[in-house]
Amino acid sequence: MDAITHKNPPEPEAAPGHEASRELALALARRLRELRTQRGWSLQQAADACGVSKAMLGQIERAESSPTVALLWRIAGGFACPLGDLLPAPTPTGAPERPEVRSAARMRARPASDAMLVSPLFRFDPDLGFELLELTLLPGYQRVSEPHARGVVEHVLVLRGRLELLCEGAWRELGEGEGLRLAGDREHGYRNPGEQPVVLLDLIHYPRARDAAPAG
Repeated sequence: MDAITHKNPPEPEAAPGHEASRELALALARRLRELRTQRGWSLQQAADACGVSKAMLGQIERAESSPTVALLWRIAGGFACPLGDLLPAPTPTGAPERPEVRSAARMRARPASDAMLVSPLFRFDPDLGFELLELTLLPGYQRVSEPHARGVVEHVLVLRGRLELLCEGAWRELGEGEGLRLAGDREHGYRNPGEQPVVLLDLIHYPRARDAAPAG
């Protein structure tokens, strides 16, 4: 199970206010209803697939509860979709007709209740097999993640600060400009023991086989 711990850090300028957080909750609620409708699932069937309670999933669908990133991963796994599919502002898939500029600052938001900000720079494209996220870990943040779907590989590159990354049973420190590729289908984790936010890029590659589609 994913474990989330964090201190009570000051909010960075990019953190959304109450109104923006409410909009994110409503966007997630709409997206979950869309995914259930597409699959023809009842709320109980969706809850069973995601490994969460029917009551909890219902609260999220009604925008009455803000999940953690760990719970978002679990929901993504139940619906066999990439994490970015649960976030607002989708990006068109396939090769763009012209160069497309993406702004992490404009897209950065706090989609869950824990101390992580997410910019879904490029969403999952089935032709390319990956999604690219910018993640900001606030001071004291820690997440130890259960394995994702078989074959998922993560490529982590630190842009700012010092990140501690759990990989192959050991915590490794990465500084600015340093990166690490790790097996996302094994236990792994992220933590920021410092007093300043850590910013990183996380390119998540999913296996092409449909029976091992993006999951969390």
